[in-house]
Amino acid sequence: MSTRLLTRPLVKHLALLLIATCVFAATNATAQTRQAGSSKTQAKTVYSCPMHPDVKSSKKGRCPKCGMDLRRTKVETPAANTDTQPDPTATTNSFSSSKIPNARVVDQNGKQLNFYTDLIKGKSVAINFVFTTCTAICPPLAATFRKVQQEARARGLNVQLISVSVDPTVDTPERLQEFAKKFKAETGWTFVTGDKAEIDSVLQALGVAVVNKNDHTPMVLIGSDVNDHWTRTYGLSSPATIVDRIEASAKK
Repeated sequence: MSTRLLTRPLVKHLALLLIATCVFAATNATAQTRQAGSSKTQAKTVYSCPMHPDVKSSKKGRCPKCGMDLRRTKVETPAANTDTQPDPTATTNSFSSSKIPNARVVDQNGKQLNFYTDLIKGKSVAINFVFTTCTAICPPLAATFRKVQQEARARGLNVQLISVSVDPTVDTPERLQEFAKKFKAETGWTFVTGDKAEIDSVLQALGVAVVNKNDHTPMVLIGSDVNDHWTRTYGLSSPATIVDRIEASAKK
């Protein structure tokens, strides 16, 4: 009799203990699952316009400013608020002359130059990015620049055109000179190469650095150093459109 009285509370106690253990294990497993799911959602793919870096989206699509396909660029956390769609009214004029390095570069004639003081300072400029062995977008970019130079001259607009090589280890001054002649570049259009570290510093500062040269941006950086007004546009826009932007930048 006494044995049964002692056993029943013990059995009941053990049963309650077992139930509590199961509940704790289930709760802990649920918390771990939620935490794992949360860590998976901390990373989000970001798509941005190669010409308008401020235009970002969490989805593939086209830039509302220039129509270019948005490219997958990097991974950010939700705190970066990348779920929003591109804002067509967002400003792109956050660039400043102060960001341009005075890197030592070489032009198509083999002349040593300081990138900022010799090519940018006190001038209105348009800068594109090419490499001489390119068979895709670079020839059209260069052909457009040739027409831009002609259109600017017809309007009496003084602008310095600059084509920076994204492949400086291959693009020697001699190669750039041949490339320049192919597109009938005239005085006022400078092709730039040089030590890779120096060119990389320029590309990085201008926001166009890429690991693979074939992924370089087709954008044109346009600006007036005097007014410190800068903008970007699609490198295959009509020459007249590009010159309009150059002229507008110079008048700001």
